[in-house]
Order: sequence, then structure tokens, then C-alpha cells
Amino acid sequence: MIVSIVIFIAILVGLILVHELGHFLAAKASGVKVTEFGIGFPPRLFSTKRGETTYSLNAIPFGGFNKLASEEDPNETRKLSGKPTRIRLAVLFAGPVMNLILPLILFCSAFMLPHNVVMAKVIVEEVAPNSPAAMAGIEEGDRIVSLNQRPVNNIGDLSRYIQLNLGKTTRIQVKHRDSTLETVSLIPRWKHPQNEGATGVTITMVDVAIIRHHEPAWRAAPLAVSICLETFILFKNALLSASIGSESLQLTGPVGIAQITGEVAKAGISPLLEFAAFLSINIGFINLLPLPALDGGRIAFVILEKLRHGKRISPRTESLVHFIGFALLIGLVIAVTYNDISRIMTGGNLLP
Repeated sequence: MIVSIVIFIAILVGLILVHELGHFLAAKASGVKVTEFGIGFPPRLFSTKRGETTYSLNAIPFGGFNKLASEEDPNETRKLSGKPTRIRLAVLFAGPVMNLILPLILFCSAFMLPHNVVMAKVIVEEVAPNSPAAMAGIEEGDRIVSLNQRPVNNIGDLSRYIQLNLGKTTRIQVKHRDSTLETVSLIPRWKHPQNEGATGVTITMVDVAIIRHHEPAWRAAPLAVSICLETFILFKNALLSASIGSESLQLTGPVGIAQITGEVAKAGISPLLEFAAFLSINIGFINLLPLPALDGGRIAFVILEKLRHGKRISPRTESLVHFIGFALLIGLVIAVTYNDISRIMTGGNLLP
């Protein structure tokens, strides 16, 4: 578990530093005064000053921060609030955008490294009555060959493709027991009966084989772009499914993510890079949510000011809102962490 925690902290610090580096570079390029760029959180262990900015190394190793010129100082001419709206939005968006760009590099690197790939026949064990699969003519014993012309090599492939196509007409090629091939059409459901799933099939894998595989750079790059776009869609679909009550939104805190990190690390460098890429995308998306204390909440205040024709909410009021939001966020993290620890102590595992 110690190794898992160390790996998790290293990944988390790296992802948050990339996030903060986005804000830092955008602020510097826009003429906003950055008084401190910190790795970790205080108390301070070491610092050095270059120009107007102090660069610090701090004791609590869970990320980093930028300290901009005080918003409450009337004599400060280079504070963020004094810049045009487009500049302020650019600085605030820069952090999440960096977290959404980084996965391109991580995925590309992961695909180019030799890694294990599960190859198997995906077989239908059971079809729920009146489900999309049943109405399409899929039967017990059929093999799922492809979905929308994409080969299905394992259960993970099929699950991802279905989640990408919720509510859309989907073409599935099946191989029947008599070896005949047939392409059927169905629409995976957004909301489904309990224990059925979007299509209504129960599946298993046979003739499972593990092969070593890697992609050349010229294929890894576009594949990385494709996986990033698919991850955005999966994230959006997960939020929509949770909002309509189809699927519960599972929250995992630092302890749970550290546990997952340890399990993924056992599979090698390539899966660990993929996991870091998915985590980076989540950090980017979450920070864009219009919630206090997050970048999205600060962006919302800038947009609100624009809608009020430049009439700004007082810095103290905005700071109070963000402080309350931060306190609630910390409370949520503590609650989720408690749940993660309870699950681990009772022998639970976060991986399927």
C-alpha cells in the first residue's frame, strides 16, 4: 500500500502542477502579476525568488498553487480583475485546458509501449425479454463480433462501445451458433431495468489469450486523439445517466484512487500512463464545473460580471463564496475518503 500511495502522490502532484503551470503561463503572458508559484502546500520548506515571483517547495505534497496579486489592494495595477474579460477567462481556462491536453501525450506514450491486450470471443450468455437485444434478434450463444464496424475483442471493448452509443442506433455484427454472420440494429437504453444493462444481455469471454502489443508513433497519435474524444463522451454520458437515475454516480476519494493506482501499477507502465491520462481528464472536467472554489466557479463570476455590464461582485463576497465552497469540497472529500477506507478494511475492491 505504501508503494501505491507514493505512486499516487507522484501522479497527482504531476497532474496538478501541469494544471497550475497552465494558469502560471497564461498569467505571465497576459501581464498578470504572479507573486508565488508553489509545489505542494505550506508550510514552506524551500523557496527562491526570480524577478517578481517566489518559487517554493512546500511540505504537504498534494499538488501546487499560484498566488496572484491581491484583488483587494487598490494600488495593485496588475491584478487579474483589472484585465479585460477575455484575458481573465483565458487565465482561468488555461489550467483545465492543460489537463485536457496532457492526456494526448500520455495516451500516445502508453500505446507506443509494449503492453498486454486481452483477446477473446465475447459470447452472449443470456438475453433479457423485451430488451433491445431481444427485439433485435440476438440469442443466447451468439458471439459479438463487432459494433459499428469496430471489432469487439473483449468485454471491455463491448462495454465502452455501448456506453459511447447510448440512445443511438447501433449496428452489431453477431455470429450465430451455426456460424452464420448477421448484422442487427438496436438502440442502447439510457434508462434500463435493474440488473439488465443498456442492451439487456449478459456476456462472457471464452478462448481468452493475452498478447503483447504496441503501436507505431504514426498510429498512436491519432489513436490518442480518438481515445480522448471518447473519454469526453463517456464522461458526459455518465453525468447524464446519473442525472436521470439510470446509474449511480460513484465517487472515489484520494484513498480509493491510491488503491486503484496500486492495482493498475501492477499491470505495467503503459496501463499506469493510461490511468494518469483518465485522471487528468477528470481533473480538467471537474475544474470546469461552475462550483465555488473551482476554476468553473471563478469563470462563472467573470461571466456574471460581464452580464451585469461590468458591475463586479465585491472581492470579499466572492472570496467568501469560494471559501464556503472549498469547505464543502473538503467535507465531501473527507466523507468519500471515509467510505473508501471502510470499503478497503472490509475487503472491498474498487476495480471490477
